[in-house]
Amino acid sequence: MSLGAVKFISKKAGLKFPKNVEVKNPFWYVYKGAKIGGFAVYKKYGYIGGDPERRKRKWYEWWEREGKFRKHPIINVALPIKKPKKSEELAEFVGIEIGDGGISKNQLTITLNFKDDKEYIKFVVKLIKKLFGVKPSIYHSPKDSVDNIVVSRTELVKFCTEKLGLKIGNKVKQQIDIPDWIKRSRNFQIACVRGLVDTDGCIFTHSYKVNGKLYSYKKLAFSSRSKPLTITVYRFLKRLGFSPRFTKDGKDVRIESKNDVQKYFQIIDSHNPKHLKKYRN
Repeated sequence: MSLGAVKFISKKAGLKFPKNVEVKNPFWYVYKGAKIGGFAVYKKYGYIGGDPERRKRKWYEWWEREGKFRKHPIINVALPIKKPKKSEELAEFVGIEIGDGGISKNQLTITLNFKDDKEYIKFVVKLIKKLFGVKPSIYHSPKDSVDNIVVSRTELVKFCTEKLGLKIGNKVKQQIDIPDWIKRSRNFQIACVRGLVDTDGCIFTHSYKVNGKLYSYKKLAFSSRSKPLTITVYRFLKRLGFSPRFTKDGKDVRIESKNDVQKYFQIIDSHNPKHLKKYRN
């Protein structure tokens, strides 16, 4: 009981203040209690403060749901970034972002399969650091089997939207296309298509039988639900001398002949080890 409460009750009851009262500091038990409680928690769970992985996961869920939209005197300070000149590496980054990326008001995200794209994730992180001088965060989502490469910088969002021609929000609804500054350069467009195919493309084996004999060869496909984007990729491949074709639904642009697939890896190539392995095998 607090000292003030004892005095109040004594006065109200008309009793003398007890002589056998020991007056202690209000927080006399905090250190002792915390120490005992800490040992008990550590003995039971092996760590203090709850499951760190669960805490991290719940924080990220809160951040995505509402945290990143709140104004904060520290979080919302516009931190600087390096603003690179237009280059083949920057064009490839744009292709990667259009392919498997997303942009919100304060954040840029690229989502890749944590297992199949394990080595490619390292390449993308290194590319972002080199271009913008920012080290991305990586958030693992076991439920979806993906790693989210995240950069929370309003200056980067501003640079991507105002200087690079990328857009905030749903890419399919906005029917996004390759920016004009990339279309004007053959080398920039090669780099951008590489980024697009490395993220939203695939290498697969086509097999068939003729007179009982089995034949198989590799094909390449790029998929997107943005019609302007698939048309641009198709036309550019045609200008490079390929013979691409659309699938019936118009969502895939494919390179199907053995010579064209070989030519693709000679001219455009890939930085995704997953694609290189499938092609070489």
